[in-house]
Amino acid sequence: MYTVSPISTPRAEFWAGVRATIPLLIGAAPFGLIFGALALNSGLSLAGAAGFSAIVFAGSAQFIAAGLVASGVSVGFIILTTLIVNLRHALYAATLAPHTAHLPQRWLIPLAFWLTDETFVVVASHYAKKDGSPHKHWYFFGSAIFMYINWQAWTWLGILVGQSIPNPGAWGLDFALVVTFIGMLVPFVANRKMLLAVLVAGVVAVLVNGLPNKMGLMVASLVGVAVGVGLDWLEGKGRGAKNRSEADATRIGESG
Repeated sequence: MYTVSPISTPRAEFWAGVRATIPLLIGAAPFGLIFGALALNSGLSLAGAAGFSAIVFAGSAQFIAAGLVASGVSVGFIILTTLIVNLRHALYAATLAPHTAHLPQRWLIPLAFWLTDETFVVVASHYAKKDGSPHKHWYFFGSAIFMYINWQAWTWLGILVGQSIPNPGAWGLDFALVVTFIGMLVPFVANRKMLLAVLVAGVVAVLVNGLPNKMGLMVASLVGVAVGVGLDWLEGKGRGAKNRSEADATRIGESG
């Protein structure tokens, strides 16, 4: 039975989403700063660097695309690479879809655009609470818009001060995002199948890290997904065999 959440008004949900997202800014802030600084050095114009954050709004894809631009890779390959890197957002959307299907398009379109790794983590956890609140999309909105504004601010700061930083990539600030991602990932590793898929993907990522154009990331992601799907299939097959055995035993018992 559902209980009504104490966070039951749109305003309260909005600010709860903002507060839940604050700790995740630790990783996003320096990452945005470094992107703004490196984007100009990759050959992007000021408008191009700012536009990347404003329109693309996907940190890892932005870094990869900027690196590929600097390498002189074709536009088609850049689009394909960033598309594959961002396919995880389709999984995020599929997870949240049952909770947001009732919303009109004026809500769904901006929420889909603003969906990021950080926002997905806090929003998925909030939707999982059986508290009966009818305004959780405002929580989603609060988290998403706060992350978006933060990302734009740090990108612009990186653009403005980037020219005075000799080598911003050497500062190691991007490691903050790695730590943030690990912190986001751990709570979702709920069983052995997930753990094995994560470990395999991590090992593969290390082994193929030297592949050009960030192809190692894509290979590791696909291998991890394949392992997870394979384990699900094996578990389903084993469960089916067990059910058939139990059904056969029941029939034999009844005929005897």
